[in-house]
Amino acid sequence: MPQKIKDLIKPLNVQTGKETKFIISDVFYIKGGYSSLAIKENPRVKAQFSLKDSVLSVTPSQDARAYELLNFNLNGEEYVIPLQVKKPDYYRFEFHAEKEYKDVFIIGSFNGWNRSGDRMTDPEGDGIFTADIALDPGRYEYKFYADGQEIVDKRNDYQVPNGMGDFNSVIVITKEGVPELFLQIMEMKDLGDEIAVEYYYKANFPADIDTLAKIVALLDNKQLGMERLQWGEYFGFKVLLKKSELKGEKHLRVSALFNDFRMVSNTQQTLFIDGQPAGAPGVKQTWYDGIIYSLMIDRFNDGDKSLNNPIKHDSLFLPANYNGGDFQGIIDKLNEGYFSDLGINTIWVSPVYDNPNEAFREFPPPYHYYSGYHGYWPIDFTKTEEKFGSMEKLKELVQTAHSKGIKVLLDFVSHHTHEQHPKFKEHREWFGVLDLPDGRKNLRLWDEYRLSTWFEPYLPSFDFTKAPAAIEYVSENALWWLEQTGADGFRHDAVKHVPNEFWRTLTAKLKDKYQDEGKEVYQIGETFGGYDLISSYVTNGQLESQFNFNLFDVAIQVFIDSTQSFEILASEFDRTYHYYGPMHLMGNIMDSHDKIRYMAYADGDLVINQGDANMIAWNNPPKVDNLSSYAKAQLYLAYMFTIPGLPVIYYGSEFGMTGAADPDNRRMMRFGKDLNDTEKGMMENVKKLVKLRNEASALRYGDLMPVHIEKDILGYIRSDLNGRYLVVLNKGSRPAEKKIYVPSVYGYTLTDVFTDKRVSVYDPVKLDAYGYRIFKITAN
Repeated sequence: MPQKIKDLIKPLNVQTGKETKFIISDVFYIKGGYSSLAIKENPRVKAQFSLKDSVLSVTPSQDARAYELLNFNLNGEEYVIPLQVKKPDYYRFEFHAEKEYKDVFIIGSFNGWNRSGDRMTDPEGDGIFTADIALDPGRYEYKFYADGQEIVDKRNDYQVPNGMGDFNSVIVITKEGVPELFLQIMEMKDLGDEIAVEYYYKANFPADIDTLAKIVALLDNKQLGMERLQWGEYFGFKVLLKKSELKGEKHLRVSALFNDFRMVSNTQQTLFIDGQPAGAPGVKQTWYDGIIYSLMIDRFNDGDKSLNNPIKHDSLFLPANYNGGDFQGIIDKLNEGYFSDLGINTIWVSPVYDNPNEAFREFPPPYHYYSGYHGYWPIDFTKTEEKFGSMEKLKELVQTAHSKGIKVLLDFVSHHTHEQHPKFKEHREWFGVLDLPDGRKNLRLWDEYRLSTWFEPYLPSFDFTKAPAAIEYVSENALWWLEQTGADGFRHDAVKHVPNEFWRTLTAKLKDKYQDEGKEVYQIGETFGGYDLISSYVTNGQLESQFNFNLFDVAIQVFIDSTQSFEILASEFDRTYHYYGPMHLMGNIMDSHDKIRYMAYADGDLVINQGDANMIAWNNPPKVDNLSSYAKAQLYLAYMFTIPGLPVIYYGSEFGMTGAADPDNRRMMRFGKDLNDTEKGMMENVKKLVKLRNEASALRYGDLMPVHIEKDILGYIRSDLNGRYLVVLNKGSRPAEKKIYVPSVYGYTLTDVFTDKRVSVYDPVKLDAYGYRIFKITAN
């Protein structure tokens, strides 16, 4: 029987006049192959598919619309591929050389710090090197790379520490004067055999939506005809859907073209489940409902003291040794209701593999010794760490979590093994080289040897580009862990250091095995880099998501640095939308096992990317001194729990645990009587935020419309067919009182979700210092 496409085809980002190539399985995966795929002609877009290379090539012409559709036929079915077409805006970088240079490049967060990607030229021979780079509004860090030397822009005073003892230059590009049209979802009406979904649009200029031909409506991967569109009762239109076509999960995506088709609104995306909007009472949950709790097994809870057996070494100290946490400790907290009371529904556990029973010295200074307490030094891909518990105990953990309605993500290490792993001895050809031809060690060369660099001399890296057998072995091992434990998905370590082909192989295996069974395996990856690099792994053929470090890097600067403006964060919302869409599964973090704890920043113990954070971790671990720091942390969590994507709580952050760099950010967890009153108070407030997200589907499935943006005050509305919520944040050190714009079509009453106090939309919103308010918007 011919296979049908089950993936939701995401918009492809392309530029006018530029050819962009896509691996077809990244666009959509189908088990039966692509031999019957036929692309239909679009007069404004040149598109070709090569079956031999499995590559789709797309080149929009200069007169292409801002939103185009590629129609194609596969196995007798008609589908469309949406295209987001941009005419790029360029920013000119200038490097004024103080001596003669041969090779000069611009490197930065916009190109993944690629040292050979964007060459600068000096056509006049006057020592002024230039490069024009296409950039969207946002905040960017950059440097010049001249003849092997990194150089800050001395003509730009805006510089920040880069965490490696040096500084990066920073530019902020605003979007002032850009025409914008925000498409808003209004309501759903029952018309018998049909339903009507109504939309309203708000523009900052005279909009020219004068014909329904400028409306594009897609139901899953098929375009709805003009007969499904009608002008609406509001200043907008409606889309008609047949109830018979809404069985199972169906995505409705609607966009509006304007400015003579040269610009496009946001896309309104609504997920229907058996005819009801996702998040409605009684409708089944999806991964969009996820709230992830991240914990390190060894540092969470000691439930079985008979397993305690720390490594003995005269230079190994407690913060880098085993502290006693285990599988039983997690099971105990599950049974005590800790996770259920907090309200989370997914636990990401650190790696469970067996690790070596010796200490090893880190490669870079200050040369501390570490054990494998964290789990990232696997010596066996089929055994659990005996200090954590047996495989049977891990299965019990997963089963106990499931009995509480909680899913479990395993941390999967595909990039490397420990040197004691038998596969390193049996198949040395599967692994990369440590000693480079030029005499250097291939250690932590994150970008230069991205796919083969070693993290430590005792952690050999797979070189999957030269070892297809290794791809097969490691990807099969991932499936083995799911089958053995019953876990629900993976957090993947060091994704960018593993080639895309590995992720395509693994995901194809997962879809072939589980898609027909209806099991959705969630995969979230860890990649540090620019948007293009991180998003290149977030495709239908690879991973569902990654941690949104790009948004995090900007957010943490804005919230912590009092000189920074929320305008920068609002621009970053736009960039996240451009790459991942209005509904996505990207992970939003406050801190993590690889990041300095947020409280250390909020309390002023460290500055962002402080170069000596590792030394502070060992010699002067921070403690919380200021009560206001708890308010700052709660403000960030209020933001994190009310934006698109999945919130990720790192253990201890629910009550304000502090910590510098690794290993100080991995302190032993504290519970109950070990918390002070302020920590207990913060935890209760965080429970309220989690409860709100669980109850308000607009915070999980809705759009995000900024309605107030200034330096210290940010207001935005989240809306779906089940409700609307206004979120207002104040990062300032003083109380504030602000009039916040709410469209009159939304309603006239604001109800504080925590106090039930009702006010008019015309009344100013009162905010505490480092405070937040969240309101439900209703008609009366």
